[in-house]
Amino acid sequence: MERVSLALLHYPVRQGGRTITSSITNFDIHDLARLAATYGLGAFYLVHPDEGMRALATEFVSHWFDGAGRLFNPDRTAALEKLRIVRMLDEAIADIEKREGERPFILATSATERPKTLSGEQVAGLGARPLLVLFGTADGISEELDDIIDGYAEPIDPGTGYNHLSVRSAASIFVDRLHSCKYKPLPFLRNEGV
Repeated sequence: MERVSLALLHYPVRQGGRTITSSITNFDIHDLARLAATYGLGAFYLVHPDEGMRALATEFVSHWFDGAGRLFNPDRTAALEKLRIVRMLDEAIADIEKREGERPFILATSATERPKTLSGEQVAGLGARPLLVLFGTADGISEELDDIIDGYAEPIDPGTGYNHLSVRSAASIFVDRLHSCKYKPLPFLRNEGV
């Protein structure tokens, strides 16, 4: 799973029919970093264009590296080592290219079916290329990114008619499904000298 990375986008995201920049929440930082560490992912990118919000996130995280948090809960510190705070999505992509030697496949998520939606079988057929999975805050990722997104994952739909998971829950379900793909293991999940 080390060739899989997550990115949590705060811009451009949709809310109320318009594109906005959403706020960073400490729950997202902690929970998605713990998810990345638990499943052995390459990185978790927190993407926010506002310098003040990035500084706030950096200050918050520093408590777990430089402050009393490191002594109080070293497991939290270990999880947060997966975190990369970046201004824009292209910085996350460039970081993966540098680490992996190639551009990742950009797989976005959405609660609704979008253009370029891939089935689980199509995701399984992606090959051994690195994978960057995008999650959007607010009402989800804006269509403004459709040109750089290579595909959308099928929505998580248990068939209840209600589909409004928190981003932390959706990310956990999605990553677990990637990890536990039993019938046709995804190439980037195999440990074949990758």
